[in-house]
Amino acid sequence: MTNSLRLAAVLALVAPMASAEAVAPAQVAYDDYGEVMTSLTGAPGDAERGAEVMTTRGLGNCIACHQVTDLDDHPFHGEVGPSLDGVAERWSEAQLRGIIANAKLTFPDSIMPAFYKVDEFVRPGNAFTGRAAEGALDPLLTAQQIEDVVAYLMTLDTYYD
Repeated sequence: MTNSLRLAAVLALVAPMASAEAVAPAQVAYDDYGEVMTSLTGAPGDAERGAEVMTTRGLGNCIACHQVTDLDDHPFHGEVGPSLDGVAERWSEAQLRGIIANAKLTFPDSIMPAFYKVDEFVRPGNAFTGRAAEGALDPLLTAQQIEDVVAYLMTLDTYYD
């Protein structure tokens, strides 16, 4: 096989992956237990960026409700949700992806926000105006941010006392 033929074959295989778009929030395929079996982006998550999402107030701010020993250098861990220490031992990647995207499908009584949902809200507000939001809503996190948080959570396989 010539080099140009090999290159064409590789490009034919890689091009669909490079041009793949994120799954839209309304198109996410949840199973009966709220799991999302496939990546929302087709790209692997970055655990370091996931930790940033979890600790940034304008993004996920997961530590506002969850305690994570690995992130103790960040202040103000919450106690509303369960500790995330050892979460990779308790949940699969698909389960974590589903919980982050829309926790109510796994835990109907959860107060955790659906980070990748844009419709079927009771009445989302329009910033601090006291009025309902107008137009289409963006998810709280992007598909890649969800994958990054999942990648980070999959590193949390240790329990602490």
